[in-house]
Amino acid sequence: MDALKYPIGRLSFPETISDELVSAAIADIGALPEKILSVLQQMGETALDQPYRPGGWTGRQVIHHIADSHMNALIRFKLALTEDNPTIKPYKEALWANLPDYTTSVDPSLQLISAIHNRLELLLSSLSNEQWERTFYHPENKSSITLRKNVLLYQWHGNHHLGHLNLIAAANSSL
Repeated sequence: MDALKYPIGRLSFPETISDELVSAAIADIGALPEKILSVLQQMGETALDQPYRPGGWTGRQVIHHIADSHMNALIRFKLALTEDNPTIKPYKEALWANLPDYTTSVDPSLQLISAIHNRLELLLSSLSNEQWERTFYHPENKSSITLRKNVLLYQWHGNHHLGHLNLIAAANSSL
């Protein structure tokens, strides 16, 4: 079950986050929209309503979640760049996934993902070393997070959910 829940493994951070790791994370973030579209081309519309594991979200919910989550990511980066260690607002993603808009067409969320990732890639590519060390405070974790660490988190997050979409595509290709 862990392989289905965490198809690329659990999130872990290296002791030191090098500039090379940051650059690779930015490239992955920039490439995610096209990777999602590529996986979606392997699925039919009905596959979007299948979960990637028992009790897991459907492909449709995953796509809407990526849009919502990464919209929050862009805001968190901007808050940290413009305020001193701002407290971010967590949200209950599992409850969001049960809202009515998560049952609709994924097209608006795909457009959002593309636009958000374009903006993220532009913003993140412009940061100085000093800016990468800026932080925001996460009240649920009770810790401050550097932007350097946060970029790795969202790199993992995008690839994590891309892994879920790949699981759905693979299950449907074997039918």
